[in-house]
Amino acid sequence: MIIGHQKQWQFLRKSLELGKRAHAYLFSGETQLGKKKFALEFAKLINGENFDFGHPDLILIEPYEGREIQIIQIRELIQKLSLKPYSAFLKVAMIDQAHLMNSEAQNCFLKTLEEPKGNTILILITEAPETLFPTIRSRCEIIKFYPVKISEIENYLESQGISKEKSKAIARLSLGRPGLAIDFLTNPQKLENQKKIIEELIKISSGKTSLSLRFQYAKDLVMNPELSEILNIWLSYFRTLLLEQFLPPEVKKPEYPFSKLKNIIKQIQNTIFLISTKNINPRLALEILMLEL
Repeated sequence: MIIGHQKQWQFLRKSLELGKRAHAYLFSGETQLGKKKFALEFAKLINGENFDFGHPDLILIEPYEGREIQIIQIRELIQKLSLKPYSAFLKVAMIDQAHLMNSEAQNCFLKTLEEPKGNTILILITEAPETLFPTIRSRCEIIKFYPVKISEIENYLESQGISKEKSKAIARLSLGRPGLAIDFLTNPQKLENQKKIIEELIKISSGKTSLSLRFQYAKDLVMNPELSEILNIWLSYFRTLLLEQFLPPEVKKPEYPFSKLKNIIKQIQNTIFLISTKNINPRLALEILMLEL
């Protein structure tokens, strides 16, 4: 079941009906929006409901040991794609966290994009499309994913037998990310960690917090192995605040001006990008972000 993303679903469904499917897609958006689940449902739409992970015609590439996607993995992918489908209508290759392909892997993959196979579909899944070669992005149909309405996540949780009160709390803290909401159900500790991260963010972004304390927080944050996830939580939090600006005044009184929120979101996105490239001092990037909060 897909939670949200109905515009994207209808667009792809219509493309298939009209025979206008692309040979390669780039699914981009924040982490845990359900992009991988969406990709699987799209593959099932093409090849039938029994088409799932483990099927010989569904190839999943993920970062080696969670760090990067190497050229040897792409070479193995190309070799598998050269074979005819075992039983499905089309072979489907998914590259999860495609932004973690190293330069060699991207160069190797580019050759496959330049010479597409008629019986395959390639789906790249990423939260950082800007780290991919422009030549890769230009050869893909880009499908952008956005945070899902809190009400949709809440309704899904209730449909799974979760109480209304708990569904509302989890949906709110998921910040529009269905995958995160599901994680909260299976891992209550993660829910508590999310609360803590948001509480710390609210405290550090308060106008009462001195610049020295913010810089000290940035120094400590650099050492946190979950830095990337924390920044994504910040991004989701401020995006949620931005969307809530469009609610009637009696529903919510915004804590930030619209222009301020836009600047904060842009700076967080820039910080995530800079840190992912590993070509900049992460502490410096975080200190610059602290000046914007």
